[in-house]
Amino acid sequence: MMTKDEDTFLCLDHTWLKFRTAQLIQEAKLAQQFISSYCMVVVKQGEGHLRIDLESYRMQPDTVHVMVPGQTIGFCEGQKSELYLIAFDIQGDTSDDEVNFPFIGELSVHMESTLHQLCEQLCLCSRSESAIERFRGQPVFLELIYWVMTHIRQNSKSDSRAAMDRTKSYIEAHFRESMTIEQLARMAEISPKYYVSLFKKTYGKTAIDYLTEVRVNMAKQLMLQTDVRLKDVAYQVGYNDEFYFSRMFKKEVGVSPTVYLKNRRQRIVAYSVAVLGQLLALKIMPYAAPLHPKWSTYYYNNYRTDIPLHLSGYRFNEDWETNVDALANSHVDYIISTDQLEIEEKERLSQIAPVHIVPLYDKSWQEQLHATAQIVGALDEAVVWVDGYNRKVKLVRERLEEELQDDTVIFISLLGDRFFLFPTRGMRDVFEDLALQSPAGSERYETNQCLTLEELAHLDMDHLLLNIRQESETLQHWERIRTSMLWQDLKVVRRNCVHLISSDPWREYSAYAMERMVQDIHDLLCDNRT
Repeated sequence: MMTKDEDTFLCLDHTWLKFRTAQLIQEAKLAQQFISSYCMVVVKQGEGHLRIDLESYRMQPDTVHVMVPGQTIGFCEGQKSELYLIAFDIQGDTSDDEVNFPFIGELSVHMESTLHQLCEQLCLCSRSESAIERFRGQPVFLELIYWVMTHIRQNSKSDSRAAMDRTKSYIEAHFRESMTIEQLARMAEISPKYYVSLFKKTYGKTAIDYLTEVRVNMAKQLMLQTDVRLKDVAYQVGYNDEFYFSRMFKKEVGVSPTVYLKNRRQRIVAYSVAVLGQLLALKIMPYAAPLHPKWSTYYYNNYRTDIPLHLSGYRFNEDWETNVDALANSHVDYIISTDQLEIEEKERLSQIAPVHIVPLYDKSWQEQLHATAQIVGALDEAVVWVDGYNRKVKLVRERLEEELQDDTVIFISLLGDRFFLFPTRGMRDVFEDLALQSPAGSERYETNQCLTLEELAHLDMDHLLLNIRQESETLQHWERIRTSMLWQDLKVVRRNCVHLISSDPWREYSAYAMERMVQDIHDLLCDNRT
């Protein structure tokens, strides 16, 4: 009689696995990005946090993560850490066969040196210039999969995570009450000392810091009410001392509750993601803005509790009627938008509140920031932001000169089956600001010009920053392109120097997005060199 495990593995009799690439990422920090193939993450050393879609997981050497196409992945807080990122494909015997890979998600494994040895072998095969060595990666990958499947641990790790999740849910439900570490540790049935360590390792912050975060976020919601008193807000979120509440609020938010309330007196609408990026640079939190966990991931993750009204973030102008309806009864003071409005859309918005237009393509981001600052009365903040951006650019440019030497870099976007060279103004501006070098021959092409894969192959770049538009047609073409011999033979592909960049922020043109692009380039081309 078959065991339960044998039943689990039966699907492998009709499943084909294809190894694609493997790379070692050092000082792991990677902006959230879409993955178009199956991926496995194996931690070599250090600790950090892996973010899959909207969930955060602690990275540990005895844990393997397996993700499916269509998910998003990012790494953070990975100081002194190294991890392997392995991409592969799965398909059934025929195109009609349903693919049912037996292990997806977080897997606890018994630690042996064999795991890292196999991963290191895959990295060597993946970046080899020899076709036969790259082919050798296929049996090594199958050996890795076999090793993982036969070394899965059945232990109490999942119980520990469940215990942490229980106490975290308790904090969220009882934040108004006083609570102690000893009380939470008893709920988790572990010692207080171990609880403190395990909570921080699991969620990236201490239980007390998380309690403060929950209380402050609730306070923000209460402070949206009219004629609210800070003393009442403090009491409702669990603080008996108004002044202690003010200190904790300022520590968490960066400004005092009084300043926060003052900034909230005007209900400003950021009608596009670009306008949101300008307002945040000016330290202005809008009342309404486009927020979506996929289409504006960064803003959604960081500001969804600060912005009460979430407009649709799916493709600008796509859901404009829904957005207008949402604003109709919101009593907003004024609306700031780019000039990408439909005629009827602008007319209907004007009936709700005064509409201020900031041209998106006729002005640089600095000019747009200045124009936005004039509207909201924050010209001093605009000057401070630009000065800070210039200082950061100078530091990153110096670091890139040291790291890259004479290496060349190019920015490409894939839309459908076509590559576009430097397709956005933000990409072009940041390339120029950081004084990056383009490969010989690229000067023959205009910016945003369409290139074939054959033309791309003739550009002998050392680093390729690639943005893949997240549309079904483009993703289907990407699957075909990345498995083609021409793509696999590119020097930049063999050397694992293709860096995937997400549309957020790379297709946004705002002050906030520009600074994030500079940071992305620093992380990709300096911190993660292998």
